[in-house]
Amino acid sequence: MVSRKQTKIWRYVEEGSFLKLKAYLRKHKDVELNFSQGKRQRSLLHVVCSHGDDAILRLLLKHGADPLRRDRNGDTPLHLAAKRALKYGKTDYDDLVVPLRKHCPAALNTPNHTGVTPSALLEGIRFGQGASLGERCPQQADPEQEWREKLFSECQDEFSEMFGQYDADFLRDDEDEEDYGDWAERIRREYMTKQQARVQRGGPSSRSRKSKNEREEEVKEEERSRRELHARLEKEHKEYLERAARKHEETQRGRKTRYEERCAATFHSSTSSSGVEPSGMLGYNDIPWPAPRGSLDEMLAVMLHGADRSDVSAFRKLIRRQQALWHPDKFSQRCDGRLLERDRQKIMNTVTALSQELNRLAQSLR
Repeated sequence: MVSRKQTKIWRYVEEGSFLKLKAYLRKHKDVELNFSQGKRQRSLLHVVCSHGDDAILRLLLKHGADPLRRDRNGDTPLHLAAKRALKYGKTDYDDLVVPLRKHCPAALNTPNHTGVTPSALLEGIRFGQGASLGERCPQQADPEQEWREKLFSECQDEFSEMFGQYDADFLRDDEDEEDYGDWAERIRREYMTKQQARVQRGGPSSRSRKSKNEREEEVKEEERSRRELHARLEKEHKEYLERAARKHEETQRGRKTRYEERCAATFHSSTSSSGVEPSGMLGYNDIPWPAPRGSLDEMLAVMLHGADRSDVSAFRKLIRRQQALWHPDKFSQRCDGRLLERDRQKIMNTVTALSQELNRLAQSLR
């Protein structure tokens, strides 16, 4: 039976939502990707190959999707990729067939229920004056393909680092702005739509009927469009990075302000501003952690935000104030009688770890 997580992954694959899928797989690394759905009993890789989405194909292969899984007709994903390459030409061959062959060479000679292998489907097919698909000849570097791979790589790396970083920080000034995931997904969708339309318009059969001049004009037009696309992507990517830097600064400044306000309310009054119990008792979530759901490094970043590290004397004083605030013994003197018993050990473990990080930082300044 297909689980809820698998249903969500299936939806992302059908929609072509690469970045959402990547983020979800990153958060749920244990989810099983080798399952089938529908009357045709197709797997995720079958769906991807029928849609022609090479980015999601590579992502699923990286996360363990099985390229030898068969559908109701015994076809593997490579069968569908080969059929798509026969219909649309070299682009789909490079995007779908090549990754599958490289990842699982055995799939090329795996027959379906009628005994047909992907190798047999591709046998003898040629692109222009080149060699057959089965004997793929060396091709010149495709600048468009190189640019796409570069863009996808940057999108994946930056999105992996930044995904969810600002989820808990709602900024009014940015509420109508497009975030990185939306921007990257929109650019990718536009590119895929344009690429598929171009491939369908200029498939092998129609290309052979065009004159030499028509083909030259088409190449020039494609080159102009490619340069325009590159310039636009570079401009929008630069603008996004500038917005992200501003947003990060505003977020950290807001976190530090809230941290200082909660420290004052929790450590210097009988009640907490974050909804403590009427008795004044403190649970784990009532402690004014600098980054409540963050790592120790993120907590330190909030504490020390805005500090001028070049001014060693002032920076050392800031660290000493934080050391006094989070020293386990001093923390116990202030709050031990107010800690809820169920959270006491967890609170003290975090306080101790935070204190040790501050001590290490102070030692590095000597």
